[in-house]
Amino acid sequence: QQLFKQVNQLLSEGEWISHDRRPCSFKCCPDVCETLALVFCGADVSCDTGDPELPSPIALAQHHGQNLQLELLMQNRNTGVRLGEHRVHYMAPPSVTHNGFLFKTGSMSVRLCLLEFSRRWCVLNDGNFSYYESDKNATPNGGLKMKEIVCLAVSPPETHGYDHTFELYSDAERLYLFGTDNPETMREWVKSIAKSFIPAGAEHLLLKDFERIGRLRYKDRLNREMSRLGWFCLVGSNLHIRLEEHTADETIDLQKLLELSIQPENEVLVLVERGRTLYIEGERKLDFLGWAAAIQRNAGSSGDTLSQQQLTEADIPVIVERCIHFTTQYGLTSEGIYRKSGVNSKIAALLEEFRRDARCVWLKEGEHQMDDVSNVLKRFFRGIEEGLFGLEAHSWLSATDESSRICQYRLLFSNLPRVNQATLRALVNHLYCVQRFADLNQMNLHNLAIVFGPTLFQADGKDYSAGRVIEDLIQHYVTIFDVNEQQLKKQLDEITYIIKLRDNLAPKAGTGSGDFICTVYLEKKKETAEQHVKIPATMTAAELTFEILDRRKISVKEKDYWCCFEVNEKEEMERPLHYLEKVLPIFHSLGTDSHLLVKKHFSMEAMLVYLASKVEVSKHGMMKFREERSLLGFCSPFSTSKWPVKCLKVYHGMKKKLRPPTWYLCCDTQNEMREWFATFMSIQNGGRVWPAEWLKSRVASCSAPLDTRFGNVSLIPLRGSENEMRNSVAAFTADPLALFRNV
Repeated sequence: QQLFKQVNQLLSEGEWISHDRRPCSFKCCPDVCETLALVFCGADVSCDTGDPELPSPIALAQHHGQNLQLELLMQNRNTGVRLGEHRVHYMAPPSVTHNGFLFKTGSMSVRLCLLEFSRRWCVLNDGNFSYYESDKNATPNGGLKMKEIVCLAVSPPETHGYDHTFELYSDAERLYLFGTDNPETMREWVKSIAKSFIPAGAEHLLLKDFERIGRLRYKDRLNREMSRLGWFCLVGSNLHIRLEEHTADETIDLQKLLELSIQPENEVLVLVERGRTLYIEGERKLDFLGWAAAIQRNAGSSGDTLSQQQLTEADIPVIVERCIHFTTQYGLTSEGIYRKSGVNSKIAALLEEFRRDARCVWLKEGEHQMDDVSNVLKRFFRGIEEGLFGLEAHSWLSATDESSRICQYRLLFSNLPRVNQATLRALVNHLYCVQRFADLNQMNLHNLAIVFGPTLFQADGKDYSAGRVIEDLIQHYVTIFDVNEQQLKKQLDEITYIIKLRDNLAPKAGTGSGDFICTVYLEKKKETAEQHVKIPATMTAAELTFEILDRRKISVKEKDYWCCFEVNEKEEMERPLHYLEKVLPIFHSLGTDSHLLVKKHFSMEAMLVYLASKVEVSKHGMMKFREERSLLGFCSPFSTSKWPVKCLKVYHGMKKKLRPPTWYLCCDTQNEMREWFATFMSIQNGGRVWPAEWLKSRVASCSAPLDTRFGNVSLIPLRGSENEMRNSVAAFTADPLALFRNV
């Protein structure tokens, strides 16, 4: 161990040592041999170098560009003592001293009363924190070393009975809780303790008004094998980080994360932002749970103002972006959009979902009604604190001079906070697009102003002053917001294309509106197995499946899991449709190499058993992964790893090529693939994977006797010319058994 530490010291000086103590260049072959000999002798690859900037041999080799040494050290990083167990991260400077009375408790309850705390004399000196019965005692009741602290957390007021409390987490899985009634006293203690265990390389974190600070282990997606040390500081919705291999602090805006999830089995917190995924691990379970709860809490909506909402990368609240996107996709042709009322209970429930965690809410056609979504957007703006126009809303309403109103609007807009600016720009852009299609939705400029004026200004609507402002903003949208007219034209063209595409896919009005004749195959694609079915717009996959089975008089047994599959022959893949999935949109989207097939789902029983054994629907594990190649013929190694499960289409089989975005995921066993597929289906459909109750009710209804008025004799196809068919019908009417006498 001592020899290896000497080697590390010489590494930091740019030299390497051999057995005969003669220095040689890093690039010489004996360097690797020396490292190999030391590793085989049991040297700790993760031992401390004494340099906070380059704390390990791996960091030293990386800093000096010794790639061969780095690879050898990384490959043998698990041969020594586990990094972090005996490592000295930081020695407290002798100058950090502090003392005074604090209230301490040993209880771990969530809510404590004042009687559970005891007054103790506390002393911080020379890297040791001790607490005594009183300031007269010489023998401490207990204490801990600063190098043992992994986290310092400042509790919100009144969390534990006292106005001001802080928590110390040690690497021995212990939690120390101290309180005081004086905020200045607590600030001094927190500052002194933090200075005593935070290394010099992360001392900039001490300047922040943090609520939690400490060390955690982390991984990123470019290096998932080895965890590294980082110092983390939580300040509101911002997570400030000093990573081991970086020389500057980084900041993650938790409210702008694309995804935030926790893997409780591995005690890993996954933070996904654009261009990077960070896996945070706790050194101890108690410490990790505290970090996970704090980060998840601060990543949500922290208040009722716009800036306190979960935001997109463009500083627009997630709820606003998703409601606008849904309306643009499905509601611009809806007559009276934003004027009609939705179902109040559904509006309140959806708004509460967005407020709880907007990132997890995905609006889908069929699940959410257009009028409910539009009213959620209006209710959000009416209830937002300080309103969209901020504290200067009266200045917008007081602009009466028509010749100078536009200039005044531009000035007021430039003075709005950043999030208010981005949100107002996005909303007015959306309303501008809505009124451009007023011939379809009947919502012209005036009608939109009547609806959104009182909503955005949170007024009673007794006069038209608020409506006039909204009308001006929409009418002069290009001028007020400095809009690129070419980009705006491109946006309107895209919307027009979406509307035309939906019109082409929608059923035409008239007799039998919504019904299409579709070809569906039973068990295998062949002529004798094809069925021509009239499919209305409301028919689900389950209804189609049992329509086919009824035609062939196939009785369904208890363990028979019949499903409708979307099959693509060219791509050699198939996808079982969910039993509530509408068939008609799927039929319209099929290519020439695709068809619908009804057959047994042989994996369904195993999938249901697997899901029944899970307490919560989640899964993790290793899979082979490859992204679909781009048109240029290469894959981007930095593609985002955020996959919203509810927006995925998951297929079985071998895919030769698909239009991007496409990902190839390969499991080692059939059982593993079934478990992944079951998890996807359960998450996408809220746990409803198989219609057990619906099947029971259907069997009960099918057991009733047939209505004799409609008959139960199969129809006989008539073939030939028109005269031949007429003669056949006439003959059959005169003598129904004549057709069967020669059989």
